[in-house]
Amino acid sequence: MDVLHGARVVDLGNFITGPYAAMLLGELGADVVKVERPGTGDPFRSFKEGLYSPHFQSHNRHKRSAAIDVTKPAGLDLVYELLRSADVVVLNNRPGVSERMGLGFDKLHRLNARLIYCSITGFGPDGPYASRPAYDNVGQTLSGWLSLFHMGGDPRIAGPAVTDALTGVFACIGILAALVERQHSGVGRRVEISMLEATLAFATEPIGQYLATDMPPEPFSRGAMSQAYILACKDGKRIGLHMSSPDKFWEGLARAIARPDLLQKYPNRSARVAHYKDIADELSRVFATRPRDEWVVALEKNDVPFATERLINELQDDPQIRHLDLIREAIHPRYGRVRGLARPVRFDGQREETMRPAPDLGEHTEEILREIGKSASDIAELRRKGVL
Repeated sequence: MDVLHGARVVDLGNFITGPYAAMLLGELGADVVKVERPGTGDPFRSFKEGLYSPHFQSHNRHKRSAAIDVTKPAGLDLVYELLRSADVVVLNNRPGVSERMGLGFDKLHRLNARLIYCSITGFGPDGPYASRPAYDNVGQTLSGWLSLFHMGGDPRIAGPAVTDALTGVFACIGILAALVERQHSGVGRRVEISMLEATLAFATEPIGQYLATDMPPEPFSRGAMSQAYILACKDGKRIGLHMSSPDKFWEGLARAIARPDLLQKYPNRSARVAHYKDIADELSRVFATRPRDEWVVALEKNDVPFATERLINELQDDPQIRHLDLIREAIHPRYGRVRGLARPVRFDGQREETMRPAPDLGEHTEEILREIGKSASDIAELRRKGVL
């Protein structure tokens, strides 16, 4: 079910935050037009060989691409024509850049008072850091997020982008709220989100705990409070446990591992939180005695919250992921088979059955220009001038 069918989004973003927000809207059924620089396109296109990198594909499904040089007056005019009938525009630039490009809120609001203008920045619209460049690790580091996940002197950063993706999600939420509000007001809002604010918002629990207690959390605070563990089995494969607060899960674990003595040794949640490291050491020794498949049977039998650890390349073979049909594929006319994730949201038990692969650079330029009334001769002239 495409709940945003009929809505048009113009994606003027690059890299992750803006494009990901626009892609989420596309997954919900919006017609997303990605405007890119001719020849090179979104810089993420060339992140790994050619102009169709996996990084670009991951953030640009469900879109059409129009290659238009917005630095030229004729190109900027084309974008204005697109925006006159659009519902949403998404940009991710440092403060002031969009205005210098002729794409500031005031200018576009005069063109289309119903247009929802989403502006994504690194640190907010103003302030002492506003003009600095910002990417994912900058947001993670400043927000306190990284301090809870990175310890020691190793300067390398593990894991995927966090701040970038979170910012795109919060931007999407803001846009959806503005679309609902516009049904009553008839006027588009200026939606603003920064990478810093999005990551702070996502860290609601550790920050909330500190604000309530004046005690900063440590990297293992959350694991201790929730009684969560990642344990290596005899065959080297790992299992994740999360007992949370109900005693029944701790009791189930004691039965599953045949260690009733642990119930007396750590009789309540407070004791288990206080001795998190000791319990982790004991469980490590226990789980190292049997292969993972045997532990799965015992944990499932005793209703313990657990999951077998999956590597990224193992996801497609997991029975639950296969059952939910979460990994889809489509055929791109130039690049062949392309795979991606299904939309996570269902409506009335349904979601779209097909995946639209990320577009080739300028794949839909003529199609989109014809939709705003340009003739074949107009398009040919724009190409001759180097606008397309």
